[in-house]
Amino acid sequence: MIIAPPRSNPETARRVAIVAGVAAAHAGVFALVANSAPPPPAALPIPPVFVELIRPRVPPPPPPPPPPVDPAEKTGGGAPAAPSRIHRPPDPPPEKAELPAPPVPAPKPELIVGAAPIASSTPGMGQGGVGTGTGTGTGAGSGPGRGLRSGPRNIRQPGPAQVRRYHPREALARQLSGTGIVRCQIRLDTRLDRCAVVSESPAGQGFGQAAVAVAEQEYRFRPAMIDGQPDDSVTVVVTIRFGPPEEPVG
Repeated sequence: MIIAPPRSNPETARRVAIVAGVAAAHAGVFALVANSAPPPPAALPIPPVFVELIRPRVPPPPPPPPPPVDPAEKTGGGAPAAPSRIHRPPDPPPEKAELPAPPVPAPKPELIVGAAPIASSTPGMGQGGVGTGTGTGTGAGSGPGRGLRSGPRNIRQPGPAQVRRYHPREALARQLSGTGIVRCQIRLDTRLDRCAVVSESPAGQGFGQAAVAVAEQEYRFRPAMIDGQPDDSVTVVVTIRFGPPEEPVG
């Protein structure tokens, strides 16, 4: 099979001719420039460079320190310093040594109660006695004189167990003993009446009022007698001791 060559286009041929002409023009310009450019200048000689090395200066080492100087024997100045004072608290007081308990306890004191025969400003202690007295009078009718006289007589007194029933409750709980002294009027039926507290020890623990109750409830006195007749004007002083209780009272 025979292929026929393509048919040339007049427009295409014209374009190719223009491109070829432009390329030839550029080549001519480049050749002209290359031929007309001056040759490059020759390299100038470089002068030598001299370098001087200098050794650095090192400072000399510092001198050694001076040797220590011994202190002078005598120092100058003013007066010597005051001595130091140390403040310490005072020593506590020594503790009191406890007394050792006795090997055998002391016997309990016996409860003693009694009454004085005649009232006085000074309270009496212990069991009262009984005495007699006489008096005389003159003149008509009844005079100031009195006949045969006998003092009051204690006919009943309580024992320790009976007195313990009247022990003040607070003092009983604290195992506290005490004493009460009272002055009472003797009634004709032998009972004590209108009792008043003379003193109590220790004070403020109720032993005075407890002694009043014991005297009015448990004591019996025969009143004083004058010419065989009872005299209810005589008072009696009673001392009552409340010993330490052995067991609680119900």
